[in-house]
Amino acid sequence: MASVLTGQGFGKNIYDKRMTSYQEQLSILKGAIYKNQAQLDAVIAVRNHINHHYEADLNLDLLSQTHCISKYHLLRLFKRYYGQTPRQYLIDKRIEMSKTHLEKGLSVTEACFAVGFESLGSFSSLFKSKTGKSPSTFQKEQLSRSMLKSES
Repeated sequence: MASVLTGQGFGKNIYDKRMTSYQEQLSILKGAIYKNQAQLDAVIAVRNHINHHYEADLNLDLLSQTHCISKYHLLRLFKRYYGQTPRQYLIDKRIEMSKTHLEKGLSVTEACFAVGFESLGSFSSLFKSKTGKSPSTFQKEQLSRSMLKSES
């Protein structure tokens, strides 16, 4: 009778219902986001493949065959989980790695081919569209920054 008067029994009952409702909502949300763990694993594997082989001649057919998934399904899943297509991700990765090569002193042409681009012109235009600077301008800025650091 004391627990009824103090509200402890009633409060615990409401708390239990809220937690159950909260757990159910989390389960529904998790199911909506991660419907199929195998699909998620395949998309992660494709991303890792791109990260480790960005300099190779990668295309959607090769990635889908390598990871045993339909290329159209892969395209949809990759875009859903990463917000961009595998090709867009590959270009971003190549641009990121080309920056590292340019900072180390490789020529623009060497950096272009080292990361897997086949055309210097397309590399330069993509680099400029992604970074706002041409590869040679980027390299000059990085070299002048490193010179200033070494003088300090």
